[in-house]
Amino acid sequence: MIEETVRGMGYDLVELERSAGGLLRVTLDFPWVQGQPEQPITVEDCERVTRQLQYTLEVENADYKRLEVASPGIDRPLNGSNDCLRFAGSVVDLTLKQALGEAAAGSGLAANRKKFRGTLETVEESVDNHLWRIVWSDEPPPKPGVRVSKKKAPAPLQAMTFSLDEVREIRLAPIVNFKGRANPSAMPTTTETDPKE
Repeated sequence: MIEETVRGMGYDLVELERSAGGLLRVTLDFPWVQGQPEQPITVEDCERVTRQLQYTLEVENADYKRLEVASPGIDRPLNGSNDCLRFAGSVVDLTLKQALGEAAAGSGLAANRKKFRGTLETVEESVDNHLWRIVWSDEPPPKPGVRVSKKKAPAPLQAMTFSLDEVREIRLAPIVNFKGRANPSAMPTTTETDPKE
């Protein structure tokens, strides 16, 4: 019902959460069309969807204490091939459904590893974007204020190809650049209401 309402208003439902305390959190974004400029979710968009959802939830007699409508923010979940294509080239946090197991044998990876942080890439030879690749380095980032020698060889890059069926969750890595934001649309926008008001 919530997804139909949000889509009917011209938005995509990114995430829907319901907490034990009665909080209903709806995360939305504009549909992405390749080649067209990104449009950020504004407070006005959140307010508009909040008003419509309050009406819809009241008509449907839904049980909730508070409604929160928000933009995806900097740790946005990626749902499906379209989102992966949209954010290809970005740093993501990837969690597999199952540990690597035997697939890790001889690769230098721990067999019980499920979590990775790296750059998301498309696999060109994949038909209909069924395969993706994550590329990373296990070298820890340098500590702030510590100089890194230019003579030091960088750690080798590692890569893993996966399908979305193997993935529990992919999210944009919440990396903040304090020298200037590369993507202003990643700033979270939120409205919150209490149904008693």
